[in-house]
Amino acid sequence: AAAAAAAAAAEAARTTCTMALTQREEDIQAMLAAKVHIGTTNSDHQMTPYIWRRNNEGVHILNIGKTLEKIQLAARIIVTIENPADVVAVSARPYGQRAVLKFAHYTGCQPLASRFTPGTFTNQITRNYKEPRLLIVTDPRMDAQPVIEASFVNIPVIGLCNSDSPLRFVDVAIPCNNRGKHSLGLVYWMLAREILRLRGSISAVEPWNVSVDLFFHKEPEDIEKMADEKAAAAAAAAAAAAPQEAKEFDASMDSSSFAYEGQAQQQQAMGGFEGQPAAGFAHPGFEAPPQQPPAAQWDPAQPPAAPQQQDWAGMGNQ
Repeated sequence: AAAAAAAAAAEAARTTCTMALTQREEDIQAMLAAKVHIGTTNSDHQMTPYIWRRNNEGVHILNIGKTLEKIQLAARIIVTIENPADVVAVSARPYGQRAVLKFAHYTGCQPLASRFTPGTFTNQITRNYKEPRLLIVTDPRMDAQPVIEASFVNIPVIGLCNSDSPLRFVDVAIPCNNRGKHSLGLVYWMLAREILRLRGSISAVEPWNVSVDLFFHKEPEDIEKMADEKAAAAAAAAAAAAPQEAKEFDASMDSSSFAYEGQAQQQQAMGGFEGQPAAGFAHPGFEAPPQQPPAAQWDPAQPPAAPQQQDWAGMGNQ
């Protein structure tokens, strides 16, 4: 029995390892498709350990393996914060604003997806004053103001860094392409998935049921196109359902007309619609109401009748 249990445990571990390897391969393929590894033609000397090589066009290629390692390291750091609201994610780049909002929605952190107001971390009289314990920036170059303020108040910083991003005041650098909408969406999606797995909210071996497309930036034209497609689909569905409703309405009208005709025949047999019974169905105690005499027609040649005079004197004596 002990040998069987050990064999089953070994098989389960082997299966889990195989699934993990398969998932890692899928993540690498997704990162390659989203061009997470594509850097810029320039490079910072502090980003040299994360650069794999330089292609013939002069573009630096980032090491995807180190990107995955840094995503896991950043997720472990974020999970150590007891209150998720003490983590702030900032993105001044438009391509990363939707990703930051979705990341905050699924992880519980606070998003700053618009212009960063100077003094948010240092000036207490600011309306949106915050005291976070951890800061996540999409681009250390464009988000230089929050990075500098975080250094003033000793807030650790996790940054998504390209090959030319400055690493000053950045504690954990995730090497990736921070200028592409698909790259930013995929990195934030993978970071949110790793955080939820470490928290135990989702399974560590099963795929996450949230689509990565939700983290991608969408242009206003794309949003309008999607709205038009939904409206067209709804109109087509309504047009397809209209003939069926018309047939049901005709059937109900036919049944109601038959019911009305049957009721009319029954009332006519009982004496009409005025509530008067027919001659053959008269009740013994029923008395017909008296017929009113027809009103006399007015003749202009005939003089009007004299009004009746009342005896006012007699009424006074009474």
